[in-house]
Amino acid sequence: MGLAATALALSAALAHAQSTPAGSAAAAPAAGPFTTGTVASGEAKAALCSACHGPQGNSANPVWPRLAGQSAVYIAEQLQLFRAGVRSDPTMKPLASTLSDQDISDLAVYYEAQTPSGLEADPSYWKAGQAVYLSGDPARNVPACVACHGPVGRGNLAAGYPALRAQQSVYVIKQLNDYASGARYTGADTAHADPNSVMMLTLAKRLTPEEIRDVASYVQGMR
Repeated sequence: MGLAATALALSAALAHAQSTPAGSAAAAPAAGPFTTGTVASGEAKAALCSACHGPQGNSANPVWPRLAGQSAVYIAEQLQLFRAGVRSDPTMKPLASTLSDQDISDLAVYYEAQTPSGLEADPSYWKAGQAVYLSGDPARNVPACVACHGPVGRGNLAAGYPALRAQQSVYVIKQLNDYASGARYTGADTAHADPNSVMMLTLAKRLTPEEIRDVASYVQGMR
């Protein structure tokens, strides 16, 4: 199977998993934000989050991700993973532990409704990063990032792929390295920690440090 066909098959499989009946682990994150969350409630609850993630989710500190414009499905899923201890972070774990399902839904739809802004791409790296993002490296079986994250980095809602546009390059580098090392998730079955983990744990290992740096710079400049 070619790279394009592989990406399409993975997308279809993940979309099917997230449309399964209520009660399945994959279906829960997709259902919550769009049935119970409201932007107004999320705005009030985001006051504490803004200390790290910035006003309207546009963080100034490069180690903290921008949440503005991120998919509500993805945000809800990640907050649930932090709450369950599947994703481990000394700051996020105790904060997420206090959130109810309603809180998560409200925060998710609030941040999705915001507009990302921020830094530009590093001129030394973005062209090489663009090549990785748009074309991958077929010789090493590295598919193009665009296949899942979209031509302008808005992600894929149906499949649960996150938006990458305007994301902090320092944060992207850390996450790709954590995928490659297996440090992003805790527990015995990190390969199935979330619907996309199998794919990213595999692909991140195929990227060189230079490619990780380059593609992270490129997405930082996407709008």
